[in-house]
Amino acid sequence: MSKKAIAILTILVAILIDQASKIYVKTHFEYQESVKVFDWFRIHFTENNGMAWGFEFGGRAGKLFLTLFRVVAVFGILYWLRNTIKRNAHIGVVIAISLVFSGAVGNIIDSVFYGVIFDAPAHGVATLFAENPYGELFYGRVVDMLYFPIYEGESFTFFNAIFNGADSFITIGVALLFIFNKQAFPKEENA
Repeated sequence: MSKKAIAILTILVAILIDQASKIYVKTHFEYQESVKVFDWFRIHFTENNGMAWGFEFGGRAGKLFLTLFRVVAVFGILYWLRNTIKRNAHIGVVIAISLVFSGAVGNIIDSVFYGVIFDAPAHGVATLFAENPYGELFYGRVVDMLYFPIYEGESFTFFNAIFNGADSFITIGVALLFIFNKQAFPKEENA
């Protein structure tokens, strides 16, 4: 299988896993509902405006800027992936960049489209392709659900971040770039 085919397959599978899990949780869980899988792992449905740990800045203008910045960044990542495949880089690098790309696209889909395809019921689960969506184009909320509270004390929880598949793919992709850093960022040889 060619590196281009592997990149395309990686991207399609990662986006499908990310979006299927988000849509399932959004249409089957009430907001803030949590299901304990293990003591150290829960599926916990929450949403944010798209920044890490729910951080927000600049209100509506900040949200629009963040979404547009992501869209531009995705084209930069795609350009990087294309050039990486052209120079016949290590397959680990191709997969790493593909994962970062697919994670970014997954969160962009939420930010751009979820506001116009889902409703936000006060009680109950959301409806896909709702008659009365909760937002507008470019103002959707990102769905998060993966929660790993490895240790929970009375006043302290170790690893209290809640994230999604797209965030995981970005993290795995960046980790792979560290592992394959010499192949990802080769030094130019002087003639």
